[in-house]
Formats: sequence, structure tokens, C-alpha cells
Amino acid sequence: MKREVLFATEVDLCAAFLDWLKRHEDWTAYAETEGWDILLAHIDGTQIGIQAKLKFNMKVLEQAVESGLGYQATGPDYRAVLVPDGQGSMEICNALGLTLIRPRRHWDKGYEFNPGLDDRCWERWHFSNPTKRHPLPRHVPDVAAGSSAPSQLTKWKIGALEICAVLELRGHVTREDFRRAGVDHRRWVETWLQPADGIPGAWVWKDGKNPGFQNQHQVVYPKVLDEVRARLVI
Repeated sequence: MKREVLFATEVDLCAAFLDWLKRHEDWTAYAETEGWDILLAHIDGTQIGIQAKLKFNMKVLEQAVESGLGYQATGPDYRAVLVPDGQGSMEICNALGLTLIRPRRHWDKGYEFNPGLDDRCWERWHFSNPTKRHPLPRHVPDVAAGSSAPSQLTKWKIGALEICAVLELRGHVTREDFRRAGVDHRRWVETWLQPADGIPGAWVWKDGKNPGFQNQHQVVYPKVLDEVRARLVI
């Protein structure tokens, strides 16, 4: 008998997992962060890195294992693979120090994922013992987990959003704005900006050259805009 296809795409699989995660208020999901499809962070700092695939295969194992399972490296405390059907793969994951997360569909079309994230399930998780945990972005990414080409909310991208906010609010940026945002001004000046008329040391957008970073993050950008507005001297 042909198995039922639960999810059409990895995005759908991750979306179902994130919907289920909403009942776990102590966990925050960072989509497409630090190379993980989903990086979970608990309020106590514990991290779980999750790689999702529609089929259990070597690719998802390679992505989850990375270099040495995180021993003496930066990484999450626990590593997991999220697949709809992982029959016969539990032993492989255990041997590699990975947790296999699988969905179970309810009669109401909702999903439950096992193992759970409560304390009673920690014997089913394998501690990676990283030297350092992943640094988390200042804002929770507003991107779809599991995308084939995600627009990641990196530290650089948040800095780029700050520059866009300054340009929107004040009309021009200076080298000090770039320094504060932690962004190298040279690429911007070469590609997207031109000198501002009558304002020495300032730049404005070139006509038609706004790269549209703010449009890629329509949830996070208003938050960045508010932050910049609160501190900006116009």
C-alpha cells in the first residue's frame, strides 16, 4: 500500500512543527538561523538545532551532524532531524547522537510531534556538549523555515535594515550610521548609494537602486524602524 504523503514541501512540514510548538511557551523558534532549518532556544538558554527533510537520507544526516556533532565547537546543545517518515532510522540517529522527530496526524488534521520537549523526554535527546552556543539574532526571523533559498535574518541583514531605516527616516546616512549598524559602507557606496547634495560625508539612494531589504522582512523591519526612530537625531 502506498504511504500517505503528509506534507508537500519541507516548508509545510516545518510550518506544522512550528504550529505545534506554540503550545510550548518556553521555546522560541528561529527559522533559517546559523545553518539550521529551525533553531530552538529555551528561556534557560538551551538550544536545539533541527534539520528538516521530506525523506530520511544521508543529506539530512550530514546537515545535522556538521563537524563532529558540535564537540569543542559552537553549536546547539541538541541536534535533531525532522522527517515525516523515518522508519528504521532511529538506530542510525541514536548512533550519531541525533534525535529523530516525527509527526503523528490527529483525526482533526492537526499534528503531534515526538519526542516532546518536556523534561520527561530528555533521555531521548543526546547532549552535544558544545563549547559555545549559537549567537541568536536580536529579532526572531520572519522567514519560512525549510525554504530552499531563504532570506536569512543574519546579523548583517539586521544592520542593513537599520541603514534602510535611517535612510527612510532621515533621508541620508553617514559613516557613523554604518559604524553603529556594524555594516561596511563600501559595498553600499559602490552599489546602491551616491553622495548627498549639500551634505558632506553623507549618502542617499541612487535612483532605482534600493535593494529592498525592508521588503524581505515585513514583520521585523517595522520593529527596526521603531528602534531607529527612538534614537535617531534628525
